[in-house]
Amino acid sequence: MNKILVTGGAGFIGSHVAEFYAKKGFEVVVFDNLSRATLLANSLVDPLYNWNYLKQYKNVTLIRGDVRDRKNLISAAKGADAIVHTAAQTAVTTSLTDPVTDFETNTIGTFNVLEAARKNDSAVIYTSTNKVYGENVNNIRIKEGKKRYAFADLKYKNGVNEELSIDFTGHSPYGASKLAADLYVQEYAHTYGLKTGVFRMSCIYGDRQFGVEDQGWVAWFVIAALNDFPITIYGDGKQVRDVLYINDLVLAFDKFLHSKQKHVLLNMGGGPDNTLSLIELLEMLEKKLNKKITVRYSDWRNADQKVYISDISKAMKVLNWKPQISPIEGINRLIEWAKSYNFKSK
Repeated sequence: MNKILVTGGAGFIGSHVAEFYAKKGFEVVVFDNLSRATLLANSLVDPLYNWNYLKQYKNVTLIRGDVRDRKNLISAAKGADAIVHTAAQTAVTTSLTDPVTDFETNTIGTFNVLEAARKNDSAVIYTSTNKVYGENVNNIRIKEGKKRYAFADLKYKNGVNEELSIDFTGHSPYGASKLAADLYVQEYAHTYGLKTGVFRMSCIYGDRQFGVEDQGWVAWFVIAALNDFPITIYGDGKQVRDVLYINDLVLAFDKFLHSKQKHVLLNMGGGPDNTLSLIELLEMLEKKLNKKITVRYSDWRNADQKVYISDISKAMKVLNWKPQISPIEGINRLIEWAKSYNFKSK
């Protein structure tokens, strides 16, 4: 491989992908419309931070473009050996209030990426989501502990695997738009022979992530705790997610692109050994920062899942990969980055 196109390359995941390949000497094209701050309606989100950060790499070309613009996207993809598609509308809450943008960005945008890949014979990595399983996750029997929920069904002792049904469930508009795109990526692999990787992601976190209340909860809790911003917990705070540090995710992408695997569909996260509840993260931050964090509680949010833990055994096997960075180490890295950025000035 010599050239990589990263859609949403000025975002959290995309910028890390772009930097990874830039450091390896690849020609990297970043394609982003810089819309995250507007979509999430939050002034803390700096749409130009990662865009400007990537300017240090001379082999990175920055293109301000929208994945809904097929002609421009196909032009940007010319000669690309791979397209890492991270551009998306990312929040369930936004999909409820603006379903048109959600559908057009996530579904039509992904279709345009696939057309660009088909015309260039490019490999595709698609950043899907655990929300494709919708409320079927909530049908798994759980048990309640003092600080967290956990799966009670032994079938899911290692987490949710790729066999969980995506049918007969409420997905939210976000889950539906991402699922439609997920299926299209699989179909382009089947019909046109593209090399495709569908990564159904759990909670990805790390430095340069401008988490907000509606999306990126680990980063948001860190940012809020450091800057004494109010934190609202929707539900009781015992919700559990497996968490994966961004470097480990990018490594999984790279292992797929350099593998002999033609098509993979993988649940991707930290797995059962790397989990946190909201309460546990708050307590960790209080200890590390030596301060009491003020928290308020509100009603459960639509389409929330009390427990989601990825079964990553398939990913570990087919990619010869496993998470390297523990939540403790990852949170420390995130704290150090968040300390270096003056969020109060935003």
